[in-house]
Amino acid sequence: MISYTEEHLRALREALASGEHRVSYEGKSIEYRSVADIRTAIAEVESALARNSGRTKSRQIRVTTAKAL
Repeated sequence: MISYTEEHLRALREALASGEHRVSYEGKSIEYRSVADIRTAIAEVESALARNSGRTKSRQIRVTTAKAL
């Protein structure tokens, strides 16, 4: 498992804001194919950082039903 840092997250967010598809950090460079790929990477890094710090995302599940007569 990769150990992400705040620097990874900052680099991804900066790339997203500037429209770049190439992200560089710690002497490494990654080129993403699309904005959706960058957003997915941001979500993964945020989730990993939350897990490592003991925080977890809260989830809500809403169930609705209707009886059609």
